[in-house]
Amino acid sequence: MGGSCAQRHRPGRRQVLFPFLLPLFCPALCELIRYSIPEELDRGSVVGNLAKDLGLSILDVSARKLRVSGEKLHFSVDAESGNLLVKDRIDREQMCKERKRCELQLEAVVENPLNIFHVIVVIEDINDHAPQFEKKEINLEILESVSVGTQIPLDPATDPDINSNSIDDYQISPNPYFSLMVRVNSDGGKFPELSLEKPLDREEQKSHRLILTALDGGDPPRSATTQIEISVKDTNDNHPVFSKEEYRVSVSENLPLGSSVLQVAATDRDEEVNAEIKYYFRRTAQSTRHTFSLDEKTGMIRNNQSFDFEDVERYTMEVEAKDGGGLSTQSKVIIEILDENDNSPEIIITSLSDHILENSPPGMVVAFFKTQDRDFGRNGEVKCDMEKGFPFKIYASSSNYYKLVTDGALDREQSPEYNVTITATDRGSPPLSSSIYITLHITDVNDNAPVFHQASYFVHVAENNPPGASIAQVSASDPDLGPNGRVSYSILASDLEPRALSSYVSVNQNSGVVFAQRAFDHEQLRSFQLTLQARDQGSPALSANVSMRVLVGDLNDNAPRVLYPALEPDGSALFDMVPRAAEPGYLVTKVVAVDADSGHNAWLSYHVLQASDPGLFSLGLRTGEVRTARALGDKDAARQRLLVAVRDGGQPPLSATATLHLIFADSLQEVLPALSDDPLPSDPQAELQFYLVVALALISALFLFAVILAMALRLHHSSSPAVWDCFQSDICSKARPGVSLNYSEGTLPYSYNLSVGHTGRTELNFLNCKAPLPSAQDLVCSSSSGALVPLHLGHDSTSHPETLTLLFNTTTQKVHLGAGEMAQRLRELTALAEDPGLIPSTHMAATNLP
Repeated sequence: MGGSCAQRHRPGRRQVLFPFLLPLFCPALCELIRYSIPEELDRGSVVGNLAKDLGLSILDVSARKLRVSGEKLHFSVDAESGNLLVKDRIDREQMCKERKRCELQLEAVVENPLNIFHVIVVIEDINDHAPQFEKKEINLEILESVSVGTQIPLDPATDPDINSNSIDDYQISPNPYFSLMVRVNSDGGKFPELSLEKPLDREEQKSHRLILTALDGGDPPRSATTQIEISVKDTNDNHPVFSKEEYRVSVSENLPLGSSVLQVAATDRDEEVNAEIKYYFRRTAQSTRHTFSLDEKTGMIRNNQSFDFEDVERYTMEVEAKDGGGLSTQSKVIIEILDENDNSPEIIITSLSDHILENSPPGMVVAFFKTQDRDFGRNGEVKCDMEKGFPFKIYASSSNYYKLVTDGALDREQSPEYNVTITATDRGSPPLSSSIYITLHITDVNDNAPVFHQASYFVHVAENNPPGASIAQVSASDPDLGPNGRVSYSILASDLEPRALSSYVSVNQNSGVVFAQRAFDHEQLRSFQLTLQARDQGSPALSANVSMRVLVGDLNDNAPRVLYPALEPDGSALFDMVPRAAEPGYLVTKVVAVDADSGHNAWLSYHVLQASDPGLFSLGLRTGEVRTARALGDKDAARQRLLVAVRDGGQPPLSATATLHLIFADSLQEVLPALSDDPLPSDPQAELQFYLVVALALISALFLFAVILAMALRLHHSSSPAVWDCFQSDICSKARPGVSLNYSEGTLPYSYNLSVGHTGRTELNFLNCKAPLPSAQDLVCSSSSGALVPLHLGHDSTSHPETLTLLFNTTTQKVHLGAGEMAQRLRELTALAEDPGLIPSTHMAATNLP
């Protein structure tokens, strides 16, 4: 921020000084603001309105963080007014010691953008110290022979204040013998001297007492007094004489303690006591007296303390040579301190922004710092550099001021922080250096989009999966930090219907796990495509997309389905006609089946489970073609039955069956009689079931017969003719041709019918009375198996012959399976019924045949 160079006066002694001559084009660091204040101001006193002098508004003070910095911070900036305030006690004598000009250098720092302004505060002296004599009493010895007008130097008072506040005048108490003269040397210092106004007479007055007063030029003035005790001695008429009027020597600031610095020498032409010379410091600052020691006999000056050129460049003292008679003379001694390169350079960070955005452009200022070296000349010349390999660079901004700027692209993901070492080296011999270490943290910005770990995803899911199951997981990484690197997942697009997408799949936004919302069916949906998005939480947010192909795997969940021949609900076909003259290999028919599954699960094979004649036909394993294996023989049945199973290749395999009815005939007219007359070879399993049912029925019949016989015997023994007569031939039956009525021959006086029906259960009805009899007594009979039905005795028994009916109802095939088979089973039943051990003579009638 530029500003005109001007001088501004403050109330009282405060003033703001701006240099008049500045370069036409000068950076902010070249601006110089001067203030002048007296020392010992109270804390909180206003030095000047720094914000106004910098051209800043009150809002800019806090917004741009106006502050001051320095080696010792004696000042601060009021954030509300922008005034530069006194923060700590300011003692000019303590801070600047003996220097005539006392200035404090400050740096005013503002940010946004970062600028530094030089501020110099001149500390003006006030009269805060009174003069002070080194001794409370000064003892002088003066020969009585001293002539009038002789001047006797006195020890001066000292005052740490400067200019007008320093020693201004001396006064002496009134005395007729002495007067006071004040001598001013070349540097403006004032020294008192006694001047003899009247000859002394030791015999008249041996001693004189005077009071010397030192006054400074302050307002009001301060003063100090000392007593002068003058003893009058006998005559000593030769003064000591120094070999030089002024002694000058230069010594190194690294001179060891106790070293010889300089030796002064004086001679006296008097003899004996009057020629004995002793050396003393006269008119020498107290600090100098502490630094050096003077041998009063030899005049050798040695150093009691180490030197520091940066604190004191020169020591000035006055040495007095005094003989035994009281006469003395003075010589000036100047000791100059030579600078050595004994101070390493210092690096002072004025402003530092240690958190840098990774997208900061090159040339951005990271830090302002300055260097200082207390040495002078080449020993105090400093250069700065830093390590190589960092994206930063140091520019010299002005005298001893530097700025650290970015010099390349920053990437937090590669280097989250930099430890920069800045080294300052002076030009002394040997050179000295010092270093500071700055840690610069790179702040993250959202400059990296999420990256999926795979370019695309292929997911295989078996059908019939449980709803809600995890089918896949996508994963993306983002090297950014915090919200910039926090990734969430979502489904962006799909080839499914948008409204149906949520019912198929979902994705966990935090983990990227993809869930199936329903059970998939390979037969309905073979595959589908998803576009998944990974999105970070940065501002603005960055995202990446990836495609996922979901392939629904097939399971063997569909059994084969027979398309041809068309089957009845029980799984059987009607019939196929085969020419009687068909040769081997003749294509009779073809079983056609399909499977909704795919792959091996739909790989069908055809197998013959049952066949009336296994060697008559062959079945293609993969084609399902039914062909004749040989020519039809004379003994072969005209009607054949094949039970064909169709299996798929799944694990476990599923199957379907089809029953083929094949009829050998040359025309349709031959087919119809075959359907009713020619029995098909029986099914072994059905025959076994039939035999089991018949056996059960016969066992039940035997049991019932035994029960009836036992009851008849019991009735016979009870001598009840009415009951026994039930078994008489003339009551219970009527003789029929071919049936003997002689009970002793083992025949029953009944005829019975065997009825075979088409129902779904097996039932045995035994001893079922066909018609009611004129009853005299009742014998219990029932229509259910194993029970007796009533037998009614009557006189007209011949007109109502009883018929014993044995009913067997068992499951058989449909009518088109053949009535001949039923006839065969009926003949077998008849053979069982005619067993001589059970029923010697029967009369059977087959009824209800299909």
